[in-house]
Amino acid sequence: MQAVSSIKNEGALDMGIHYDYKSTRGDKAMKKEAKRKARIAERRAKKSSVNPKESDQETMHDINKPITLEDLTNPDKN
Repeated sequence: MQAVSSIKNEGALDMGIHYDYKSTRGDKAMKKEAKRKARIAERRAKKSSVNPKESDQETMHDINKPITLEDLTNPDKN
């Protein structure tokens, strides 16, 4: 009879693996989704910080003023 009970215990260990997989599937999916969203947010933040359009607007010459030779040739003038 003890041989039969040891076989049943071994089978219970195998079923535990499947039970563990299904019970943690939702948690794993949530972690994966959070990781994906964090990666997308990081890309957006990186993309917005390196936006060339904003840097061009800061250095753009005022269109209401006439362009002089000094504006074109002086590299130190901001």
